[in-house]
Amino acid sequence: MNNVDTGKRGEKIAVEFIKKKGYLILKQNFYTHWGEIDIIAKKDNTVTFFEVKTRVGDNKGKPYEAINAAKIRRLHRPIQLFLLQNDLKNYKLSLDVISI
Repeated sequence: MNNVDTGKRGEKIAVEFIKKKGYLILKQNFYTHWGEIDIIAKKDNTVTFFEVKTRVGDNKGKPYEAINAAKIRRLHRPIQLFLLQNDLKNYKLSLDVISI
């Protein structure tokens, strides 16, 4: 299994987890030339942007360890674009990491 297949499998698991928690999936794999947001979901008055990290084994560390300040900064513009395109002005925002 290559990295792309592993990532897709992890995102599928994450979507099921998010749905079980009562979220409505708004968009998966929101691509922009600034970067990608894996999953965007809404629950109550909050829009949550999920970054999914999946790894097989711990040789390269835990999946969540790949999320650093630079990665968070790179998500800023895609998040802003999604909010503008979808007129989501009056929602609380959250950025969460799902580590598989």
